[in-house]
Amino acid sequence: MTSPSPRPRGKMVNGFDPEASGDLPPRDRAMIERRARLLGPAYRLFYETPVQVSRGRGVHLYDADGNEYLDAYNNVVSVGHANPRVAAAVAAQMGTLCTHTRYLQDGILDYAEDLLSTFGGRIGETGHAMFTCTGSEANDLAVRMARHCTGKRGIIVTAEAYHGTTALTASFSPSLGVSSPLGPWVRQVPAPDSYRLPPAEAGRRMAAAVQAAIDDLTRHGDGVAAFIADSLFSSDGIFAHPTDVLAPVAEVVRRAGGLYIADEVQAGFTRSGERFWGFQRHGVDPDIVTMGKPMGNGYPVAGLAVVPEVVERFGREIRYFNTFGGNSVAMAAARETLAVIREEKLMENGAKVGAFIRDGLTGLMKRHPGIGQVRGTGLYIGVEMVKDPASKEPDGAAAAALVNALRRRRVLISATGYFGNVLKIRPPLVFGQADAERLLTEMEAALDEAKG
Repeated sequence: MTSPSPRPRGKMVNGFDPEASGDLPPRDRAMIERRARLLGPAYRLFYETPVQVSRGRGVHLYDADGNEYLDAYNNVVSVGHANPRVAAAVAAQMGTLCTHTRYLQDGILDYAEDLLSTFGGRIGETGHAMFTCTGSEANDLAVRMARHCTGKRGIIVTAEAYHGTTALTASFSPSLGVSSPLGPWVRQVPAPDSYRLPPAEAGRRMAAAVQAAIDDLTRHGDGVAAFIADSLFSSDGIFAHPTDVLAPVAEVVRRAGGLYIADEVQAGFTRSGERFWGFQRHGVDPDIVTMGKPMGNGYPVAGLAVVPEVVERFGREIRYFNTFGGNSVAMAAARETLAVIREEKLMENGAKVGAFIRDGLTGLMKRHPGIGQVRGTGLYIGVEMVKDPASKEPDGAAAAALVNALRRRRVLISATGYFGNVLKIRPPLVFGQADAERLLTEMEAALDEAKG
């Protein structure tokens, strides 16, 4: 198969082109111009026609004119936009106390205890929790710990990984593009492409690639401090299966003296519909687990969980403090979000509704050969668009067209993968059967429109 041309590196998938703003309504054009003047060029917008939002509720967003959009993209608000329970918990705590972790408080201890109970393995038995404000900070701290613990500095990631925006995490986030260079101590390995590789070979091939990366790091004097992976390979194209891929990798990494870091910023908090954490589907017992995004349902709270032996020396020798990480209000948001996930049985909901969506999308493949594969688990679904099902050549243009066709129908999804050709469907965990039916109806209409 001839290798297709990728999207321009560094160009955001599903990004708005500011040069096209002249075609927009005057009100939107004025807002975009004001935004550019006040916020500068680094901030990007989604969709050919950006969405202006004024409020949200559950799985819906609303613009200034009251138009309703079905949100099948935003996983940050895992228990729904403006969830009344989380909003009330945040308001009550803000009206009582908001301060840092250097005072004794029950809230952070109660949440840490509850959170650690979800992990199992070594972390569940004797692990510790540490809190930050963002997933980027959590991954930054995790790699600092790994380096301090191992005395090595090499980091291994998947080929299109995204792990954050700090100087350190950006240096091992290849999805940011060539203008954001990787560190010389970073090595990339291919993600387990279940569409183009025999599933039985995925784990062996990935473990072999990691071993080769370790050997190269060792030759260059860096060694391996850690392998870090998003357990659903979100930025690589959403590869939820097979689930025997990561355990062999962890074995290879540990044999070389490195640590296994599970980046659960996107895969965690029951997103898979099968287990609370994505790494649990692979039977891995990580040394460090990082968390973020949906942890506080939109309130900025993130953190990591770590086995005692990794943090022991770091805690003695490195002074670590985060003014806002683990603050009283953040812990209130996180506690209530976790309670809603459990009490409303959102993992079970994700399993049921996600299966319904995947079945519906698979049915559409019969009439639409541009759909090469439907994959995912729970409420994280990828739809790979191809130019030809025989060659499996990626079709980023088709994916972009569908994303924007759905946006015109007020259904919001996005795209991912190296070629930007994988539709990314990642709604709040409260997405219901009726919402799934609307998504499928509009997807079918958009596909039919594309066929002409």
